Amino acid sequence: MTMTSADPPDLVVVDTNVLLAATDRSRASHQRALDFINDDQRRLALTPQIVREYLVVATRPVEANGLGMPGEGAASNMEQFAADMDILPENIATSRTVIGLVGQNVATGEQIHDANVVAVALAHGARTIVTDNTRHFARFSDSITIEPLQ
Repeated sequence: MTMTSADPPDLVVVDTNVLLAATDRSRASHQRALDFINDDQRRLALTPQIVREYLVVATRPVEANGLGMPGEGAASNMEQFAADMDILPENIATSRTVIGLVGQNVATGEQIHDANVVAVALAHGARTIVTDNTRHFARFSDSITIEPLQ
């Protein structure tokens, strides 16, 4: 399909680990994450789950596998991300989709957090999730495209 200037850009959900990589200079994927966020021409979006996950990991102590940032710094970073990306709201459709994924045994336990990200993406018409860890979303590849951070 040929896009014209009137066609809206594709909606893409950006996973938490891409935001964390963009924040943490010590990660191997740091520059790739920055380049993706700054240069990708699609419409980038977050979900409330991704916002929460970012804030949890960013403020968790380094000894506990976090970034050890003060709350003010983590919140400021998230405000910057949110200024350039949409935050897609959760609603009854997303809840029903999560329930369906659990009912089909596609997601259980901790996987339900990722199922929630998928459900919000699908409810808002996103067909792609960009992640630095495709393994976490592999079980959902029949429903949505899982694109590795490149």
